[in-house]
Parts: sequence; structure tokens; C-alpha cells
Amino acid sequence: MSRSQKEKNAGNDAVGQMRLMDNCPVRPRTSANVTDENTALCHSFRPEAIRYLAGRRGERYVRRVSIESLVGQTLAGYTLRAKVGEGGTSTVYRAEHAEHGTVAIKVLREKLRHDKTAVQRFLREAQFGQRVVHPNIVRTIDFGQAENERYYLAIDWAAGQLLEKYADKQGPLPADEVSHIMTQLCAAVQAAHDAGIVHRDLKPENVMYDPESRHVMLLDFGIAADTDASPDQRLTRAGFFVGTLMYVAPEALSGELVGPGADQYSLATIAYFLLSGALPYVGKTPRELFSQLLTQPPTALSSAKPGLVFPSRLEAVVMKALSKGPQDRYPSVTAFAEALSESVANPGPMSAAPVAAAPAARPAPAPAGPPADDEKSGGLFGKMKGLFRRG
Repeated sequence: MSRSQKEKNAGNDAVGQMRLMDNCPVRPRTSANVTDENTALCHSFRPEAIRYLAGRRGERYVRRVSIESLVGQTLAGYTLRAKVGEGGTSTVYRAEHAEHGTVAIKVLREKLRHDKTAVQRFLREAQFGQRVVHPNIVRTIDFGQAENERYYLAIDWAAGQLLEKYADKQGPLPADEVSHIMTQLCAAVQAAHDAGIVHRDLKPENVMYDPESRHVMLLDFGIAADTDASPDQRLTRAGFFVGTLMYVAPEALSGELVGPGADQYSLATIAYFLLSGALPYVGKTPRELFSQLLTQPPTALSSAKPGLVFPSRLEAVVMKALSKGPQDRYPSVTAFAEALSESVANPGPMSAAPVAAAPAARPAPAPAGPPADDEKSGGLFGKMKGLFRRG
């Protein structure tokens, strides 16, 4: 089979798993209520699939999700009252239970009931939820297979609203509120790390926030990974990556299993977004975002939006956690949270206001040629940079 045919086949596979729109603007703030590894901008694909999709300019790839509703039915004693969200693999309902009261219940799609990997991932999410118990993580109540053979996961009904929606309406948020949110969120993630779990999909859409109590609850361990799992226990195949491109750490793009440092990068991106209402990279397409993540530094916090200036200590903390290399970030998410809190309590001088400048011209594309040494060695940049040589 020719290389182009392999890329086309991989691209066809990817189309069935995700929405990837090379020529369609990336929306930094999506408004999906429930997200998982198959929702918009949540990607899991091979490099050759990216190459094929990125090269097909002028075409738009959208994964269509069939509508499914079990409202009014009862599963394992849970009466489903209303549908509150839907993703590629499951649907979430508000439900009532005689013992547990109001809960959220996630139901695996009927078409995936016999998909071994989908079932394993669904059950693993439930097991991770029971393994990590923390005041800022939504509690797993119950899971299993109901009498109609549908797989379900029941969790506490969290008060408040998605942090993403709150930030859209109220942002940019005051630094002290951001520090309060991030302290709780980092504590939840640290509890997961202490249990050997990397979340891999931290973003405002996976966080519930109650503005009145200022309480934070972390959701959705659907694509989390066990750092102690052997290669044959991994559900994400080598060469694939999972996560949300606008919040994913650069090292995740290799498709290798990432460590806690990747979650810290995502948390820093959340803090950046809450403080500025912007994101550290402004690529308009997935292809452009890939290139920026691999080759460019993030936009300085004080340059995120005109008129926004931050204390230099606060900016330094956020930008350190956004370092491209995990070794250059803080030693733990707790250390990041402590540094952030300290920088807000003792802000010091303000950063210099950025000087307006014309956008830098894009460099001319490098001519195709023999692979560089880092490409031959299979490093992260070597694996990915060839994807952007094609116009």
C-alpha cells in the first residue's frame, strides 16, 4: 500500500472519531456540557492521519453524533429525568434514586455496548472515580451494567455551572478568585497524581464551579491514565494522543504516555484563560496549533489582550508552568498552586505594558529534504514537524 493511501485510510479512521476542521476556525471556548475523548477538539489519532487531514485544504470533517434519549426510563433504580449532555461515547442525564437522591448518570451508547475498548475505558473511568476520593472531585456513587445491558456510571450531582461558561460571562476574573479556584483544582489533581493517575483532559469544561460558595469540583476521568499501567494495559494505542488541543501539553503530541507535568501545563493554561480571557496560543486551525505548540513559546500573559497588565510575579509563575519541557515546570501541581497563591498575595511590581507591534511575518516554508537528525532519532519534534511541510 502506498504512503498516500495509508494516509488516506488513517484520515478516514480519524474522521470517524473526531471533528477536525483544518480550514475552519478553532473556537477557544466551546460550550459542550459534557466532553469525552470523541467530542469536538478532543483528538485521538496517528501522525499520518494528521498529515492527511491537514493536507486536505478546503474540506470540512465533522463527526455526526446520532441523537439518543432514555429520558423517562429507569436504569438500575435510577429514573432518568432529563438529558443534560451528550458526547461521542455516552449521554449524561439528571436522575433520581430512592437512596442517593438527585445524581448525574452517564450511560454508554448502545452502539458501543459490544465495543471492548469503549467498555473498558468507560469502566476504568468509574474505577478511577472510586480510587480518588477528594472534596474537589465529583464522587462516584455506583457503576455497572443495568438490566437492559446498558453500562452506566452514577456520580454526585454537582452544584453550580461549568467553569468555562462562568468565565465566558464573568471573565477575565480577578486574580484572587483565580487563585482560589486553582488552589482547589490543583489539590484535586494532586490527589489523582498521588493515586498514580494522570487526568490528561483538564480544561474549564471539565470543572464545575459554584460562584456563591466558590467551590470547585473536577469532572470526567474518561481519558485519564494509570501511570503504573504496563504498555499492554494501555487503551490509547502508541502513536495516538488524547486530550483537548488548546489545553494539551506539547509532550503529549508524541502519543507517548505523559506524566503529571502534562496536567500542570493544562492547569496553567486554565489559569491563563481565567486571568485573561485568552489562550497562550492563537492558532486558527488544529494544524496551526500543532505547529505553534511544537515550535513557538506561548504568548506572555501580559500580552494576551490589549489593556491587560499583570504583576510580574504572577506572570512569571504562570509562564513557568507553561514551559515546553516538563523538567522546566514546577516539581508538582501543589508547588504550582502555592507559587500562584503567593504571587497573588504578594504581587510586587507590574509587568511592563507590551508595546503594540505589527504581526510578525510568517517564515517561508522549509524546503523538503533529507530528514534531520532529530527526525531520524524519533524525538518529539522529529515525529511531528514533518506534518507541517505540506501546504
